[in-house]
Amino acid sequence: MASEIRWPLLILVLIFFTGLIDLLEAYQFNVGGREGWVLNPSENYSHWAERTRFQVNDTLFFKYMKGSDSVLVVSKEDYNECNTQKPILKMDGGDSVFKLDRSGPFYFITGNKTNCQNGQKLIIVVLAVRNKPTSPTPSPTLSPAPAIPTLPSPYPSTLSPPVPAGGAPAHINAPPPRSFAAPFTPSVVFVLLVTLLVLSFLGVLP
Repeated sequence: MASEIRWPLLILVLIFFTGLIDLLEAYQFNVGGREGWVLNPSENYSHWAERTRFQVNDTLFFKYMKGSDSVLVVSKEDYNECNTQKPILKMDGGDSVFKLDRSGPFYFITGNKTNCQNGQKLIIVVLAVRNKPTSPTPSPTLSPAPAIPTLPSPYPSTLSPPVPAGGAPAHINAPPPRSFAAPFTPSVVFVLLVTLLVLSFLGVLP
C-alpha cells in the first residue's frame, strides 16, 4: 500500500524539480551594462543584442531614474517609426524588469521620441525553448544502378563498369550521429541534491 502512494508522489516531485531547473537556468541581462538605459551607451544596443543569446524565461533589466525616462514595448512598425503613442507595454517606474516569456522578436524604445530617433532603442530575438535538439538527418540510401541492356553484336565484346580513380569502388560513409550532452551546471547539481533529500525523507529511497 505504501509503495502505491509513493510512486505518484515521486512523479510529482520529479515534475516539480524539472520545472525548477528551467527557472534556475534563466538569466538576467543588464541592458546598457553599467551605464543602464541611456542614449549613447559605450556599446551600441544593436551590437550588444546581436552577440548575446536570449532564451525563454530570461529577463532584461533596464536601469534608469524614475521620471527621467521610460521603456516602451512596441510593434515592429512603431519601433521603426519611433512611435511612442500606442505601446504594447509601458514601464516608467524606474529600474524596470521585463521577462522574455516567448521565443521570437521583442521591440523596445525609449519614451523620449527624439532619443529614440537618435538610437535609444533595442531589438531582442529570443531563441526557442532549451534542451530540444533536432534529430540528426538520416543519411541518404544509395540505390543500385539500373542494369544497362546490351545489344547483340557480331563481334564479341566485354563491358566493364567504370572504376573510379584509385582503383577502389566508390562508397559513401554515413555521418556519425550527433551527441548532445547537457551541461552539468551547479544549478542542476543543486536540484538533484534537493531531490534526493526529499525522496529520502519521503521514504522512497532506501
